[in-house]
Amino acid sequence: MLKAALSTATALAASLTFLAVPAFAGPDDNSVTWAAEREVTAVDTYYDTSREAVVLAQHVYDGLVYWDQEEERFLPLLATEFRQIDPVTLEFDLREGVAFHDGSSFGPEDVVYTFNFIADEANGVLNYGDIRWLKNAEQVGERTVRLNMNEPFPAVLSYLALVLPIVSEGHFDAADAGSDGKKRFAAVPPNGTGPYRVTEFSAGDRVVMARNDAYFADGPKSAPPLDAITYRTINDASTQIAELMTSGIDWIWGISNDQAEALGQAPHLTSVNAPTMRISYLTFDIAGTSGTDVFTKPEVRRAVGHAIDRAQIARFLMGENSDVVNAACHPSQFGCTGDVTVYDHDPEKARALLAEAGYPDGFTVDLYGYRDRPVTEAIMNDLSKVGIRTNLNWMQYSATANLIREGKVPVANMTWGSSSIPDVSAITSYFFGGGPDDPANDAEVQASIHEGDLASDAETRRAAYAKALQRIADQAYWLPLFSYTKNYTFDARLDFSPSADEMPRFYKSSWK
Repeated sequence: MLKAALSTATALAASLTFLAVPAFAGPDDNSVTWAAEREVTAVDTYYDTSREAVVLAQHVYDGLVYWDQEEERFLPLLATEFRQIDPVTLEFDLREGVAFHDGSSFGPEDVVYTFNFIADEANGVLNYGDIRWLKNAEQVGERTVRLNMNEPFPAVLSYLALVLPIVSEGHFDAADAGSDGKKRFAAVPPNGTGPYRVTEFSAGDRVVMARNDAYFADGPKSAPPLDAITYRTINDASTQIAELMTSGIDWIWGISNDQAEALGQAPHLTSVNAPTMRISYLTFDIAGTSGTDVFTKPEVRRAVGHAIDRAQIARFLMGENSDVVNAACHPSQFGCTGDVTVYDHDPEKARALLAEAGYPDGFTVDLYGYRDRPVTEAIMNDLSKVGIRTNLNWMQYSATANLIREGKVPVANMTWGSSSIPDVSAITSYFFGGGPDDPANDAEVQASIHEGDLASDAETRRAAYAKALQRIADQAYWLPLFSYTKNYTFDARLDFSPSADEMPRFYKSSWK
């Protein structure tokens, strides 16, 4: 596998030497076109939770607060001031002189509408698991609103900044009903207050945005240099590369290390490998509802942990900025700990554990995956060496996730980026707090997570989460693998710097 990757890199590098440096289009009209394989179905984080949709939403919409990733602090955005009234009440004074892209004025009624709409589970927002803490919103002054929570939630500002944008009053009321009578909320045209407004949206194809010249002047996103930004869905990596080489597009991400290294040799391109908050992991059918009960036995799950050479996969398929992850969280998140049971690469121990569980000759099982097939295939290769034979089912993320929730998947190689939220509540609480994605439904784990989610004291939170993470690792409910890196390749004249939260801020980019 690794030899094949190196051969690909050599071939690509050789082909690049025959390509003339093209004329640059981006600087000429002060625009950037970026591409990825993801088909964006909605330009908001309520009805499309893909990374690309989150990025687009950060340009089209604003939240009440802004996460300054460099300074690691929260700044006012649509709010001018915010304060904690009590453990379950937050109050915000709102900015004046802000308009939505349709020209309507921003005010407290928009904030109240947004939060009361998404708090209603019947409206089916896809990130409802992120807002179980939210009770409702109410206006308490001329330009003051309160968020009332069902319970204390110390990580609330992270969610308000990154995945809970404000829409205009009545925004989703305009949704048409489908043939089944259900509202098509994802199809409502985007209308935010952000630094860019959508001028063209073709679901699954492209999103075109123009600078919002009426954007307010004194916020952390103000005065974006670029006149226009276009997102294009290009499913094939080789097509992305070809268009990047000929300036059909200006920026891509997520290509393999060998491809990025080869492209970086072109004089008009820059390639950067950067860490991200995404992790890769294996999730198991612990309940035994998928047609096999092999993973109901902790010895089998632990055997899988010892079978996989995570360090080797991270090094050769992710790059030097990837780290082996042992706990069910990202190491940079608040509350994450490395003080958990570690499953070192030890094939002999894996075989012994399988024999102890009653499988001295191993077994055959279906394994599901959706992203970075070379990674999944490397996992399968390592498993085969200890007698675990796998049949690969390669699917789209949403289909795979749905089957996992239904208990129909024996084992799956999945990833999670936590929406770049720097708190373990965005991953550990999400997957082990008793929600629909919880594979273990372990009451002890859930109690510890609940304690951590509610506590206002930082040390109490850390201790509670550590207890949960230690039990998750000891029982091998998950097998965390490694942290992802991201390869960014772009026109060398574009002033762009990647950030560890995997959130490209094009509103801060410009042409040199």
